[in-house]
Amino acid sequence: MTRHAKNATASTVYTYSEKRKDSKQSGYGTQNVRLSKDSIKEFDCCSLTLQPCKDPVMTPDGYLYDKEVILEYIVHQRRENERKLKEYEKYKKRTENEKQEVADAEQRTKVERFLAREGGALSMKAPDDDQPSISNMAGKKKAMLNNFWAPACTPDPLEEGMKKPSDKVLCPMTGKPIKFKDLIPVKFTHIKDDGKTSLIAKKVRYVCPVTNDTLSNSVPCAVLRTSGNVVTMEAVEKFIKKDMVDPITGVKLKESDIIVLQRGATGFASAGATELQAQKAGPAMHV
Repeated sequence: MTRHAKNATASTVYTYSEKRKDSKQSGYGTQNVRLSKDSIKEFDCCSLTLQPCKDPVMTPDGYLYDKEVILEYIVHQRRENERKLKEYEKYKKRTENEKQEVADAEQRTKVERFLAREGGALSMKAPDDDQPSISNMAGKKKAMLNNFWAPACTPDPLEEGMKKPSDKVLCPMTGKPIKFKDLIPVKFTHIKDDGKTSLIAKKVRYVCPVTNDTLSNSVPCAVLRTSGNVVTMEAVEKFIKKDMVDPITGVKLKESDIIVLQRGATGFASAGATELQAQKAGPAMHV
């Protein structure tokens, strides 16, 4: 295909290239974008701040957080849960009071009708339900109105009922309950250099303490729960799983003590749950 073939306007066929070009300019159709390396979180960065961790901790699912940041998040979520619980208690109390008022009103109506039927001297005249009313809010007429701007017809957002909020703090990445005591301290082994370059400016920051291999998004890593050291999966398969002993501390390991560190993609290929293709749905254009 020549250079100007994509922009040919004399053709009677609406080509795929022209469709993509028009869709991109007009915003119609699903827009696809491939994410670059700059859009992918590094393996040693916090999942909330997306910056290198100063004091890294990890969840049992392998997601890395900065200790100060995740502690602040947990405290904030606890306060938010307490606020929601207070609102729920107020709503529950208000609903119970309304139900009690309705029950009391029904009881009074029954007593008044009973006294009116008996013809007591002190009884009031019973209201006649069949008597026509000039009010447009009487009986079933209220349900026929569609004046949603009228205060009496404004729908109640809590009419369907408010569910009791959960008092658990959920992990921002997995949505599972998270507790501060379950977080695992993580220790990265710094690469040996002159020490003049700042941590965030370094392209290679850490190495495996067993094999001395550099760590990056392209290298699968794992954290040993007993010591918190980050090692490569190659070191786990070749050395650690043979004796099931922590090579740093000499403590016996279990299978559950080896936690795979969740990492981002490399910009060339996806890794784990990280995908490099992003889509944004839009109105379809059919020709």
